[in-house]
Amino acid sequence: MRTVRFGIIGCGMIGREFASAAARWLHLPEMTVRPQIVAVCNRTLATPKIDWFRDHIPTLKQVTSDYRELLGNPDVEAVYIAVPHHLHAEIYLEAMEAGKHLMGEKPFGIDRQANEAIFACVRKHPELCVRCASQFFFFPAAQRIGRMIEAGAFGKIIEVNVGFLHSSDLNPDKPINWKRTRQFNGDYGCLGDLGPHVCTLPFRAGWVPRNVRAVLSNIIPSRPDGQGGVVPCETWDNATLLCEMEVTDSGERFPLTLRAHRISPGQRNNWYIEILGTAASARYSLRQANTLEVLEYQGGAEQQWRRIEMGQETAFRSITQELAQFGVCDAILQMWAAYLYELHAGRPLSRFAGCARPEETALWHRLFTAALESQAGGKTVPVSR
Repeated sequence: MRTVRFGIIGCGMIGREFASAAARWLHLPEMTVRPQIVAVCNRTLATPKIDWFRDHIPTLKQVTSDYRELLGNPDVEAVYIAVPHHLHAEIYLEAMEAGKHLMGEKPFGIDRQANEAIFACVRKHPELCVRCASQFFFFPAAQRIGRMIEAGAFGKIIEVNVGFLHSSDLNPDKPINWKRTRQFNGDYGCLGDLGPHVCTLPFRAGWVPRNVRAVLSNIIPSRPDGQGGVVPCETWDNATLLCEMEVTDSGERFPLTLRAHRISPGQRNNWYIEILGTAASARYSLRQANTLEVLEYQGGAEQQWRRIEMGQETAFRSITQELAQFGVCDAILQMWAAYLYELHAGRPLSRFAGCARPEETALWHRLFTAALESQAGGKTVPVSR
């Protein structure tokens, strides 16, 4: 069993999710590589988050508030960097220049310029495994849809609808945080935060946006500052994009509607995808996280949606029985298994069982940049190649 020693830069919720996944590694009996967390970095050390790591990670040897100290640690082979968007380019580049394998958080740069700098460094260091985190790709139903795409089961694509809807900002009295501030989150707003999760599966399918008409909404333009005052809430709350997509292999085109909404009444954390094709269709939503609906056309027979209860149909086998339901923590564990597998083997387990690649982050940056131009001009804008 190969052990890859990790440092975590940014000890918030998702940093702790990785630590929890690493602690559950025995849940994956066929893995021949495992993570070991040996270092953490957080801007503030006097915080319960750091106490949590010290209390629960027995392999932890370094705790620092300076990420450069962590990157200079020769015992750290790989890093997980989970920091606000404005820090991505600075820290990602330094991590790669330090020779560390990298799992980064979306959107892989606060804007297109930052992403291009990151991508240039990736090309400079082909020996490193550099990927972007997105766990929804690894739900069993999404994996099944990926295999259907790979097998050509849908026939000619008619239309695709994808989105990530939740209600985290529905309360107008919720105090502002960095994700609602342009300085830290960037001009993309909700697109930079939620959009990459939505793009991952279509882009992996080889569906490339040619143009976009975007409608972006700043629904709550000011929020409490948490100190008794009110400050501007500068970022976009909701984004709806209509894209003309092109299939890389065939050149066929179809419409794709993408929604990234932070203010979506009735939702909690709903990632969904619907694919309509001439031979079959499929739809899936986290509102029914273990149910995939498929419609297959057989001659002139009556059309009927078939419900498939997925259970533990995972890319990387776990010890949980196949009939058991699958959840978000399981998806995070599968995502990390995919990253460690590719780092160790030099290739993904399969086409749809790999984390988001730097090339895919570059594509969503081109799309989001065009979406901002579309919103500003009220017009359809080409997505640059």
